[in-house]
Amino acid sequence: MILSPLEPEDLELLYTIENDPTLWSVGSANVPYSRYALRDYIATQRHDIFADKQVRLVARVEEDAAAAQPAKAVGLVDLFNFSPEHLRAEAGLAILQAERGKGYGRQALRLLTEYARRVLRLHSIYAVVAEDNAASLALFRAAGFTYEQRLKDWISRPDGAWSDAVFLQMTL
Repeated sequence: MILSPLEPEDLELLYTIENDPTLWSVGSANVPYSRYALRDYIATQRHDIFADKQVRLVARVEEDAAAAQPAKAVGLVDLFNFSPEHLRAEAGLAILQAERGKGYGRQALRLLTEYARRVLRLHSIYAVVAEDNAASLALFRAAGFTYEQRLKDWISRPDGAWSDAVFLQMTL
């Protein structure tokens, strides 16, 4: 697996993930994005966490190295809510539904934490995960994030209910 910047060819991946209503409660979006808006986002991002206050990378896997096929995009990883003063950022991960359960999330999170440590030289990264999202909680804990705090009624659900969340952190 590799992490790479968004390319124009990743428009459909971005469109699929950003417009998945099941992910809206764990992100900051609550409306669909047009292809036009996403194409503009891809074209104008600077790939500089200090300028953009975030970095979004594509998780790619080699399907068949012998056939010289380009690596297949399976999801996105993010560092956002970046604080240059405190050298910390929030981590996010979205793997395409059809690619879940194959270990890609674990690999992508490992690469993201190494990138945050070695390249960006962040002091810590954190994640806020719905308390009932057992798979994500297990993934972040297995990656070395520790449980720090329960956040009461933190996430608004599409049905109007509220869900508690868990604040997890990793000191790099």
